[in-house]
Amino acid sequence: MKKSLLALAVLGACAGAASAQTNVTIYGIMDLALDFQGGGAAGSATKLSNPFGSRIGFRGTEDLGGGMSANFVLESGITADTGGLSQGGLMYGRQAWVGLKSNAGALTLGRQYSPRFLAIAQVADPFSVGFSGQAHNLIDPDGVRVNNAIKYTTPTFNGITADVLYGLGEVAGDNAAGRQVGSSIGYAAGPINVRLAYHNRNGNPSTIASTRNTMLAGTYDFGVAKLHLAYSDNDGPAAKGSTDNRDYLIGATVPFGASTVRASYIRKDDRTAANHDANQFAVGYFYALSKRTDVYTVYSHIRNENGATFTVNNGSDTGIGNRGVNVGLRHFF
Repeated sequence: MKKSLLALAVLGACAGAASAQTNVTIYGIMDLALDFQGGGAAGSATKLSNPFGSRIGFRGTEDLGGGMSANFVLESGITADTGGLSQGGLMYGRQAWVGLKSNAGALTLGRQYSPRFLAIAQVADPFSVGFSGQAHNLIDPDGVRVNNAIKYTTPTFNGITADVLYGLGEVAGDNAAGRQVGSSIGYAAGPINVRLAYHNRNGNPSTIASTRNTMLAGTYDFGVAKLHLAYSDNDGPAAKGSTDNRDYLIGATVPFGASTVRASYIRKDDRTAANHDANQFAVGYFYALSKRTDVYTVYSHIRNENGATFTVNNGSDTGIGNRGVNVGLRHFF
């Protein structure tokens, strides 16, 4: 009997030590809004949509000792208005990766965000690539998530960090077809956050041609307001129908009490003979009901020039016009 009790005590201690070293978190966002779109040839529409992207994810880490840890993320996009999956119906369409982290940096493998997308979402866009005012209405969305990706991120040294990503195209007989390469270097200290990012995608039989995007983005936090600035150089047919164009963004995030105002202006400069330029104006008001829940309204308007046909989109929704309004509720968990 005493031996059995001793064995149970040892097993309990081992289980406690294992649980202390391993941590798995369930997290997510539920976001739904009335979405009004109009101004296009297709007329207008009123929908219930997910402007910021509802999701559920599993994030885990295990201490391997010696300053090294294993980690993973599995994250599903949810169309909360219907209960389905976004990202084309993929089970873990937002992220699915596993990796190792140490004092030498982090190595991750799987479906993950490109360095350029993170520069847009985390630095450039006051709307974090969400809602009707998202930057991707005009700025190329090429290379948001990369399948079959190997990514290395350096440790932060005096505010400087860098990363490099390689996505295998996995086309039989042609290792270069469909291959994606991305990288970024950034500096964040005090009120300054600056990042330079690059993304290149080789063509394959389905995409036909290659694309190349370079972005410089930065913010400066004045305390009463944060200024956002960005410039993007885009080449290739995935560049919203243009083979050569530039994007310019200026924006602001202004918090006061439980409220936050976000605003941006984006200029699309098409440098081809078609000269399909466009301008987007967006403004949003967010009110925090708690640390995890807020209500919001966002308005955006695109002024197309010379026959350009840019539309206001929300996440995976297809835009039908050049004007959009969101009135919604968002909860983080």
